[in-house]
Amino acid sequence: MFFRPVPGGVSARLRVTPRGGADRIDGLATDAKGETHLKLRVSAVAEKGKANEAVLKLLAKAWRLPRSSLSISSGETGRNKAVTVSGDPDALAMRLEAWANHLGRD
Repeated sequence: MFFRPVPGGVSARLRVTPRGGADRIDGLATDAKGETHLKLRVSAVAEKGKANEAVLKLLAKAWRLPRSSLSISSGETGRNKAVTVSGDPDALAMRLEAWANHLGRD
C-alpha cells in the first residue's frame, strides 16, 4: 500500500509532477525498489511552496479530510514526497485503503 501507520496518523508516499496541466490523481505505481506510491500532478509551479500547497489541498479534497490534518513530512523540494495525515492511524488506514480500492473507478 502507498501509506503506513506512524505515531499520531499515517504517512503516504507520493510522486508529484508540478506544472502538470491539471490537479489530479493519476493512480498508484511501483518504483524500482518495489515500493508503492501515489502518482499525482498539480498545475502549480514548484516555487515558494505553491506545488506543495496544491498537493495538500488536492489530497484533502480527495480523502475528505481537513486540509489542516495534512503536512509534507519529507521531500519538500523534490518530486518524491511523504505526506503525514494526523489522526487515528487505524481509522485513517481503513479510510485510505477503501479510497485506494475505488481509485480509478469513479
